Amino acid sequence: MIPRVTVLQLDTHFPRIAGDIGNAETYARPPQIIRIAGAFVQQIVTGNPQNIEMALFEEALSHAEGDIIVTSCGFLSYWQAHLAALTDRPFISSALTALDHLSATYTPEELRILTFDQASLGAAHLGKYPEYLNSILGLLPAHHLRQVISQNLSALDPDKAGAEITALLTETQTKAHRHILLECTNLPPYRAAITSATGLPVTDILTCIEAACAGAIAPEFS
Repeated sequence: MIPRVTVLQLDTHFPRIAGDIGNAETYARPPQIIRIAGAFVQQIVTGNPQNIEMALFEEALSHAEGDIIVTSCGFLSYWQAHLAALTDRPFISSALTALDHLSATYTPEELRILTFDQASLGAAHLGKYPEYLNSILGLLPAHHLRQVISQNLSALDPDKAGAEITALLTETQTKAHRHILLECTNLPPYRAAITSATGLPVTDILTCIEAACAGAIAPEFS
């Protein structure tokens, strides 16, 4: 049986292209997507994640039907243990949970963490790995994808978004860099372009899902 994924999605309406955590084509089996009314990007993308109201997520979690449960925003990593304790199924709040194994292989100087908003992603989100704070690189405020997400726009140009993302990574890449971790769940559609441009392997929320629940992600995105 192909495993099914439940996505606890923020209250957003911007386009989610194939490879995005909120697009059904990303999965090998149609997912259950629970949009959490009132959970807006501006409330979740914060440097003070301890202040995020969890009642809406706890309620949504109680309705999850999937074999594995994930969230649509890596900034919820602070709440990983709390939410995981409410279910008997695998739960992934963020690709940042991959630091559990990536930290055994890559030093902070070798790992790049690409996020939606560098100013808001802090030590609280990194949990046991605050030494990776200087590994964080954020999309620029003028970048197309960041504007689409932050303003909840109705149109997305994947080519423009991909070009800006790869340019950001290649222009700041050093010889020390060996791996890229994509915190933002809207970045996986650009994984192939990132790997091609940088020559570096990439970990994202989809690779985390597939590692925890093999067969859940469509082959072209696993």
